[in-house]
Amino acid sequence: MVQHQRYHQLKKGFQLRRKEEEDDEESQTKIQNQTLVLDLGNTTSYFKRTKPKLLPLLFFFTFVSCILIFLPRLISLNSLGMENVGVFFYGEEKYPLCSSVAYGSICCDRSSIRSDICFMNGDVRTNSNSSSIFVYSPKEEDDLDLLHEKVKPYTRKWETSIMDTIDELDLVVKKKGSEVSNPCEVQHSVPAIVFSTGGYTGNVYHEFNDGLIPLYITSQHLNKNVVFVMLEYHEWWMTKYGDVISHLSKYPPIDFSNDKRTHCFPEVIVGLRIHDELTIDPSLMQGNKSIGDFHNVLDRAYWPRIQGLVRKEKADARLSSPPASSVLKEVDGETDQVIEKRMITRPKLVVLSRNGSRAITNQHLLVGLAEEIGFDVKVLKPDRTTELAKTYRVLNSSDVMIGVHGAAMTHFLFMKPKTVFIQVIPLGTDWAAETYYGEPSRKLGLEYIGYNILPRESSLYSKYNKDDPVLRDPASVNAKGWQFTKKIYLDGQNVRLDLRRFRKRLVRAFDYTISKRD
Repeated sequence: MVQHQRYHQLKKGFQLRRKEEEDDEESQTKIQNQTLVLDLGNTTSYFKRTKPKLLPLLFFFTFVSCILIFLPRLISLNSLGMENVGVFFYGEEKYPLCSSVAYGSICCDRSSIRSDICFMNGDVRTNSNSSSIFVYSPKEEDDLDLLHEKVKPYTRKWETSIMDTIDELDLVVKKKGSEVSNPCEVQHSVPAIVFSTGGYTGNVYHEFNDGLIPLYITSQHLNKNVVFVMLEYHEWWMTKYGDVISHLSKYPPIDFSNDKRTHCFPEVIVGLRIHDELTIDPSLMQGNKSIGDFHNVLDRAYWPRIQGLVRKEKADARLSSPPASSVLKEVDGETDQVIEKRMITRPKLVVLSRNGSRAITNQHLLVGLAEEIGFDVKVLKPDRTTELAKTYRVLNSSDVMIGVHGAAMTHFLFMKPKTVFIQVIPLGTDWAAETYYGEPSRKLGLEYIGYNILPRESSLYSKYNKDDPVLRDPASVNAKGWQFTKKIYLDGQNVRLDLRRFRKRLVRAFDYTISKRD
C-alpha cells in the first residue's frame, strides 16, 4: 500500500502526529506533503423561503412564474417516483462539472486524480457484448455529433499498473431511432451505478477503501432506490459483502459481463466517488454524512446475523450444560457468580494476530501482560474465509484492538466510537500507518495510539549493522521505491515487543476505558 504515496504527495497540510511516552527513545517526526484539493461533493439544490413583503397579487404572479420555470424538472423526477432526489441534481454546488445533464446525453467528471465518473441521462441501455452502454438522443438531426466516452469504473486512476487490469466501458450517445437494434429486455424504473469489483479485490483494505466506502458515497443519496451493475462480478465477493450491499440497494445486482440481456435505465452513473483513505468527508456529502454513518450501515447489515449466532449459542449451551448446582463453588475465596461478574466487567481487548511477516513473536507474553493489567483478552486471526459478521461481533463488543500495521487494521471500522485502537508500527511504515489507519480511525471517533517500534524491537536488528540505513534511516530506503519497502519492511520484518515499554500503552488504554465507563 505504500505505492499510494504518489497520490498522497499531493496532500496539503498533512502532518504526522504521534503520541509517545516521556521515556521513548525515538524522536518524533513530522511529515508534511502538499495536496491538490478539489472542492467536490454532493448536495441538493434548495430554495430559501423569504418573507413576502409585496402585495399578495405580486406574490401570486411570482409563484406562478416559479412553477412554470421548475415544472419540467419536477415532472421528470416525479415520473421516476424520486421527487427531489434525482441523480443529476444532488451536486450542483460541490460537483459543478456534471450537476445537470441534458436528456439523451453524457457528462464525465475527470477532475479527480483518483477516479473518473460519468453520468448518462435519458433512455439508457446496456450492451454487454460490446462492453458498451448507450443513451439515445431525442434529436432527429442527421448531422448530430454523437458523443463517445471511455471509462474504467475503478477508484485508483493514478495507479496505471492496476488500472490496466480493469475492464473499460464505451459510453455512447446514439441517434434517435437506432434503439430498435437494441430493444429493452429488462426495464428498470430506478437509476443504476456501474462499478468494478476487480483490481485489488481480495485485500480487505482495498475492498473497503476502493469499493464499499466509495459505493456508499456515490449511492447513499438514492436511499436504496438504485441497481448496482458490477464489472468483474465475483460470487465470493457477494457472499462476503452481500449483507452490506443489501443495505445500499433494495434490488439484486447485475453481473454486467455474463448477463447478456439489454437492461434499460432512466439514469446511469458509471464509476464511484472517493474522498480519502477509509473515510468520508461530510462537507462533500448530502446531509453531511460521515464515516460514522457508514459504520451504522455495517451495524444494520451484520446485527441480524449476529443475533442469530447468539441465539444458536444459547440453545447449544442449554443442551450441553449439566443441571445447575445449588452449591456455589469457591476459587481463591471468590464464588462462581463473583468471578463471572468480574470477567464481564473487565475491559475486552482483541489482538489481531498475523501469520508470516510483521507477526508479534512474543504475542503470548503480550496476552499475559494484558490480562495482568486487567483486560479480558481474545486473539483473533481473521482471513479471507472468515465470516465478517463473526469478526464484526467480536470487535464491535470490544474496548481495545491491537494489531501490527497491515490490511487487517481495516477492521478498526468495526469498532465502536470512543474505543481504543493501538497500531504497532514496524520500521519503515510510519507514513503508511498514519495515513491509512491512524488518521481515518480518529475520524471515526476512536482513541488512536500509534506505537512506533525501536530498531531493537525489529527482526531486522539482527540482520543489519546498527548504522545501516535500513535501521537508522528507513525513509531513505523507502525513497528507493516500492519494491525496497515491500521486500525489507513489509515482507521481511517481524516484531518482538519491548513489553516494559509497551505496557504504558496498555495501561493508558485500560485507564481510558475505565474512566469512560465511570
